[in-house]
Amino acid sequence: MAGSDGPRRSARDWVVDCLSFAIAILISIVAYDAGNKDPIPGWLLDADFILGMGLSLTLWFRRQAPVQLAIVAAVISTFSDAAAGATLMLILTVAIYRSFRTTLVVFGINLVSLMIYTQVRNKAEPLHETILWALLIYCALAGWGLYLRSRRQLLQTLRDRADRAEAMALLQAERGQLRAREEIAREMHDVLGHRLSLLSVHAGALAYRPDASTQEVASAAEIIRASAHQALQDLREVIGVLRAPVGELPQPSFADLPALVEDSRQAGLPVELELDAPGNLPEHVGRTAYRIVQEGLTNALKHAPGEPVRVKVVGAAGNGLTVELHNPAGQSRRGDGQGLIGLSERAQLVDGRLEHGRTPEGEFRLAAWLPWPA
Repeated sequence: MAGSDGPRRSARDWVVDCLSFAIAILISIVAYDAGNKDPIPGWLLDADFILGMGLSLTLWFRRQAPVQLAIVAAVISTFSDAAAGATLMLILTVAIYRSFRTTLVVFGINLVSLMIYTQVRNKAEPLHETILWALLIYCALAGWGLYLRSRRQLLQTLRDRADRAEAMALLQAERGQLRAREEIAREMHDVLGHRLSLLSVHAGALAYRPDASTQEVASAAEIIRASAHQALQDLREVIGVLRAPVGELPQPSFADLPALVEDSRQAGLPVELELDAPGNLPEHVGRTAYRIVQEGLTNALKHAPGEPVRVKVVGAAGNGLTVELHNPAGQSRRGDGQGLIGLSERAQLVDGRLEHGRTPEGEFRLAAWLPWPA
């Protein structure tokens, strides 16, 4: 007895409604035939048949008003045998589509109707036998209807959960895409920013040195070519984020830190490196330290080209890793660049901390502490 409460019926609803109507008519005819010998006036038998069949026709509208029709059926059932089939179907419908309390009320009304029926029809069967059989049938129908109602509610709950799970999966996918985009933007800034800063320094040197010798121009041009080629390679690796599975992309490591410093030295940036971190540094911590130094050197090339930079990377297992960069403040730094914001996020991801700003000595200081478990 599934179906919607609205006026539109599905193909399954039509099948169920036709079967319900046919079963109700069959039960009503059998009950009427069995009761037409009861000692009652002929006009009451006629009313029995006419109202019973009319009640059966209302089954086509039982979903819209099951309780009202069930009460009407209880009234007609006080004297009608032909109303038996429709009454049973309406009790079942109430149990399916209405609450348990409403079902109990309709059940009780039909019990009262049954008591009146036994007096009006003057049945030859014992009263207790008639009531017992009617109770068994009513209880069976109500129980079956309540079971179907519970099953419908369970299926609806499962569908709602599936819809919520699907919506949550879509939301998580969107968040994942957003995080991936942010990671790509951060990687492009970290990787390409440093390379392009080196290119800018060498290209600027050529522009401001018109008297440079042929050998110096060739050397600077070779450095520009090599840096451009490396920038292109780095860009390809970053774009690979869009294709490669997580964890398969080439990433810089802590061991690449001396090479990073050497690249900056070749770009004309005097860099003093103090590196003292013996032991096996966790990969994610080492990569974060690399990115911090890379961003610091990139900013030094931008804001204080040619000025000395001191880089200090020291630490030990159990004490953490300290990363510090000092260089003359150079040009005015207004606000926190996206690179420094990205560094703060990187440090927080590994449960570290990062700070930056001018010192009383007029230098710009970039410092971070990263955890290094024992």
